[in-house]
Amino acid sequence: MFDQIDTLTLLFLCMASFGAGFVDAIVGGGGLIQVPIALIMMPNFPVATVIGTLKIPAFSGTFFAAKQYVKQVKIYWKQMALMCIVAFAFAFLGSALLTKMGNSYMKPILFCILIVVAVYTYSKKSFGQVQSKQLSNKALLIRSILLSAIVGLYDGFIGPGTGSFLVLGFIAILGYDFLHASANAKLVNLSTNFGSIVLFFINGSIIWGIAIPMAICNAVGGLLGAKLAIAKGNQFIRVFFLLVICATILRFGYDVFFK
Repeated sequence: MFDQIDTLTLLFLCMASFGAGFVDAIVGGGGLIQVPIALIMMPNFPVATVIGTLKIPAFSGTFFAAKQYVKQVKIYWKQMALMCIVAFAFAFLGSALLTKMGNSYMKPILFCILIVVAVYTYSKKSFGQVQSKQLSNKALLIRSILLSAIVGLYDGFIGPGTGSFLVLGFIAILGYDFLHASANAKLVNLSTNFGSIVLFFINGSIIWGIAIPMAICNAVGGLLGAKLAIAKGNQFIRVFFLLVICATILRFGYDVFFK
């Protein structure tokens, strides 16, 4: 399969992977860059093979971005371990559901939700600027499990914008600011990506000759994006969040109205 990809195509894929890693490290949504370009540049490959191959660079970029965040941002590891386990399990469940039914009916709902999120984030300047909720241990546990389950299921079932939805969830449900939300989202997103990699590896749906150079580029983009986000802080991440949400709205809008 790999010999069907020429050097120029691989170069474009690597450039897209770098951009995806950079954006994803800041606020999620790197798949909005990487996935469409890969599907266009690899038209002769099965979709499962393309997506399976892309999970390697997605994991790589998220891993190195997470390392940068962990050095600078406080993580509550007991809570995070539980969230990662739940997210992993529900990502598998979402993928199983995907084989039984279509997901197109959910896109109009997500399209409307994202418009509301974008308007709210833009109009409410304080959204995600400070950690706002003081939750009891019980409330934090329940909300963490629900967030991990819902987003894990979504990632396995649909996928695009998972990182952004995690950031939104950490802010709106758990009361984090943008910086801490981005850091924690990376760790949960690692577990959903890893679950997908295991599945695609078992099925032999990964082209390693493409996945590895893309993974290197994604990792470099992830490192740079995370360092920039940490240095610039909440307001910078908020602007990026709005841009990515708007891009996601356009993507879903295209799927809803033109497909």
